Amino acid sequence: MKRAIPRVKAPLWSVPVLVLSGSTFLPLTAATAAPPESGLDAPVKLMTLDPGHFHAGLIQKEMYPGVSPLVHVYAPLGPDLIAHLNRIAQFNRREANPTRWQLEVHAGPDFMERMLRERPGNVVVLSGRNRGKIDRILAAVESGLNVLADKPWVISAADLPKLDAVLDTAEKKGLVAYDVMTERYEITTILQRELVGDGAITGSVLPGSATEPGVVMESVHNILKTVAGAPNIRPDWFFDTVEQGEGLADIGTHLVDLGSFILFPEQAIDERADVRLLSARRWPTVMTETDFQRVTGLPKFPPRLAGQVTDGKLQFQANTEVSYTLRGIHTRLKVIWDYEAPGGADTHFARVRGTRSRVEIRQGAEQSYRPELFVVPNAAADRAAVSAAVKKKLAALEARFPGLSAEDAGAEMRIVVPAKYRVGHEAHFGEVTTRFLEYLKNPKALPSWEKANMRAKYAITTKGVELSRQKTP
Repeated sequence: MKRAIPRVKAPLWSVPVLVLSGSTFLPLTAATAAPPESGLDAPVKLMTLDPGHFHAGLIQKEMYPGVSPLVHVYAPLGPDLIAHLNRIAQFNRREANPTRWQLEVHAGPDFMERMLRERPGNVVVLSGRNRGKIDRILAAVESGLNVLADKPWVISAADLPKLDAVLDTAEKKGLVAYDVMTERYEITTILQRELVGDGAITGSVLPGSATEPGVVMESVHNILKTVAGAPNIRPDWFFDTVEQGEGLADIGTHLVDLGSFILFPEQAIDERADVRLLSARRWPTVMTETDFQRVTGLPKFPPRLAGQVTDGKLQFQANTEVSYTLRGIHTRLKVIWDYEAPGGADTHFARVRGTRSRVEIRQGAEQSYRPELFVVPNAAADRAAVSAAVKKKLAALEARFPGLSAEDAGAEMRIVVPAKYRVGHEAHFGEVTTRFLEYLKNPKALPSWEKANMRAKYAITTKGVELSRQKTP
C-alpha cells in the first residue's frame, strides 16, 4: 500500500502557492477536478501546458481583470518548468507593479492526460514544443477548452488538416483558439498600415516583380538574448529544427501575418486564390560548441543534434528567404537567426512601395536599433504633396495616438513617435492577451477573416519551407 504524501502549499521560487503533484503524489481533490465553468460570465481560469518557451511566462507578466490569480501548470518536471516558475516568481517579486500569481503545479509524465481529465480551468496556454503543438491544441478544443498559443501552430504542411480541424471545431463549439501575433501591436507597424492605406501618401501599392518586390520584410532574431531582465537559456531541442521548425515556419509567421495585416487589413486571404509561391532558399547559422555552451549551459552538443554537426560545428538551419505574390503584389520575406546582436536586440525591416512613395520601418544601427518609421517620396516633385498628406493623416490619428509628428529630413520624413507608445515586445503579450479575453466574453466578436488568414499564413510558411529544401537554381 502506498503511503499518501500530503499536498504541499508552500512557497517555492517565491511563487505564493505551489502544489507538486504527479504519479507519485496524492491526486487532486474532487473540488479541484470539477469541470470548468462556461459561458460569457464565467471567470477565466488559466492552465499552462508544458511551457517550453518564455512566451508562456510573458503572458503572465501582468494581471488581468476577470482572470483568476490561481493558474494550474501541467508539465513534466524539468528545466523548462523550473525556468517558467522562476520567471513568474520574478514578476511577483518586482518592485514596480508586482503581479500576484499563484501556481498549482502538476509535475508528472502524464501531464497532458491529467489536464484534460481534471480540467481546473477553461483556457489552455501553450508555448514552444512546436512539432506537437497542433495535436495538443486540437485535443484541447475537442475537450471544450479555449486556447491561447504562441506561434507557430504548425511547422509542416502535412499538419495543415489538423489546423483546419482546430479552427472548425472551435467555431462549432463557440470556443476561442487564438495565436499570439504580437507584432500587430508594435506602434510603428500600426502606423505603417495607416500610412500605406492612405492613397494621398503612398498612392497604389506597386505589384513589383520577383527582383524588385512591392513588399520586402526582414526579421533578424538572436539566439543569445536577455528576456525579462535575465539571460534566456535555451533548451537543446530549440536547435532541433524537426522539433522547433526552420526560420520561415517559426519567426516567419509574424512576417506573413503582417503582409496581409498591412496590405489588406481585416480582409480574408484565400490561400488558393490569393497566394502564389515563387521561390525560396535556406542557409544555416553555424555555431561552435563554445557558442552552444553559452546559450544552453550544456557541456557539448547532445546526441539528438549529431546529424546537424559538421566538422565540430552545429549547422542550425534557421534562415529562410521566400518570395510569393499576395493578390498580385510581389512579396519577399527574409528570416535570419544571428547568434548575438551587436545592438543587443532583434531587428525588423519592412518596406512597402507605392506609386507616390514608399513607407519603411528601419531598425538598424543608424536608428540605435529602435524601430523608426519613414516616408520616402518617389520623386522630388512629390515631396510637398506627400508631406502635406502625411501631416494631415497624423492629425486624423491624433485622437488615437496623441503627439505624433513628422520630421522633415529633405528626401524623406521620419514619423516621430512619443516614448509612451514604445512599450516593447514583451508588453505586446499583455495586449494580445487582453484582446483574447475580449473574444472570450463574446466569441462571435472574433473576426471571420482571422480563420481564413490563419490557414493562409501557415500554408505560406510550411510550403515555403518545403520549397526552400528543393535543389533549384
